Amino acid sequence: MKSVVVDGVRLEYARLPSSHHRDGAPAIVFLHEGLGSASLWRDFPQRVADASGCDAIVYSRQGYGGSDPARTPRTRRYLHHEAIDVLPALLDALGLQRPFLFGHSDGATIALLCAGETATPLSGLIAAAPHVLVEDVTLEGIRRTDDAYRATDLGQRLARHHPRQDVDRVFADWRDTWLDPGFRDWNVESCLSSVRCPVLAIQGEDDEYATMAQFDHITAQLRDVTQLRLADCRHSPHKDQPQAVIDATAAFIERLVT
Repeated sequence: MKSVVVDGVRLEYARLPSSHHRDGAPAIVFLHEGLGSASLWRDFPQRVADASGCDAIVYSRQGYGGSDPARTPRTRRYLHHEAIDVLPALLDALGLQRPFLFGHSDGATIALLCAGETATPLSGLIAAAPHVLVEDVTLEGIRRTDDAYRATDLGQRLARHHPRQDVDRVFADWRDTWLDPGFRDWNVESCLSSVRCPVLAIQGEDDEYATMAQFDHITAQLRDVTQLRLADCRHSPHKDQPQAVIDATAAFIERLVT
């Protein structure tokens, strides 16, 4: 991994060249989930890069992976901070012009917020399992994951991807933010009507953290949206049905770059 400094914070990142690179094609920037990191994407970004002809950029947000640890307590605007303050500055620092954004879960929300609440030029975005509000199923899923963290080797598996961090803090920041009663009314759907770039929205029908009703609510408010609904798929479509996601992403990009 290389590193780049954004507003005094060192972030780890890697650029993965496509094996079928298109001249002039924008890069795809991958935005990880709430317990993720650059390494937790495994080989998926490279597969997308090879299928689409676009180079892939993966990075870990502050507090994750090999990036600098978090310095302050998390607030309910933590996704806004990443979308509005950090991501545009990161794109500038890496010299990326009109990239695609590919976000999963928290990363998908960050992508939507960046597209809807900043003037960052984007070629398009892929939002896998996005969330813009808190549902009962969200909280139930987090409580089940908390039980698993206490009772299984989940913490040890996460520690492989957060080598410079206290993995207990990574997990607690995620859990405590979403289960805080004051976060129950969190809602960022106001950004959706301002998203002007094309969106590929992807949702597993068996997502343990969200309902299809939320997905329908999100897609109904977007101006230019292609939907991919996946049966027998949970919260991580890129893990449960990677080829379907890769094929849809490559077709989406093909439409926009040719």
